[in-house]
Amino acid sequence: MTDMTVQIEPVSLDRDLDAIAAIARESFPNPWSRDMFAQELSQQPLTRSYVLRTHEYPVAAFCTCWLVIDELHINTIAVRPELRRRGLARLLLDHVLRDAASRGAARALLEVRRSNAAALRLYENMGFSTESVRAGYYPNPPEDALVLVRTL
Repeated sequence: MTDMTVQIEPVSLDRDLDAIAAIARESFPNPWSRDMFAQELSQQPLTRSYVLRTHEYPVAAFCTCWLVIDELHINTIAVRPELRRRGLARLLLDHVLRDAASRGAARALLEVRRSNAAALRLYENMGFSTESVRAGYYPNPPEDALVLVRTL
């Protein structure tokens, strides 16, 4: 677990967009573009987005999700590569889940690559379980997605 002082807050589009897009490029084989993040963060009324800040990193991690009535759909969560394995994703995800529950969400769901062992460990340790498989969900490389769910 991290011994860094962190702050978790809603994304500031003007302040955080470039850093979020950079972390996504370093984290995913097919990342959203800067423009996709801008559109998602500014035009989607159901979108909830968060950044985790440290003293040294204005954006150390981020999470985007949709809160639809009583369900939280986690779209993206990522941590700067040099800060991984320090518990930051767990801190951020815990905050996101608690915030969604306080806003009326009863469950959370997400998709994850079947081969993403680190993410699967995190999600399983945080109480998520596999609900279904979405065959061929991810392109380049093609891969199935596991749909994970958790009651809040």
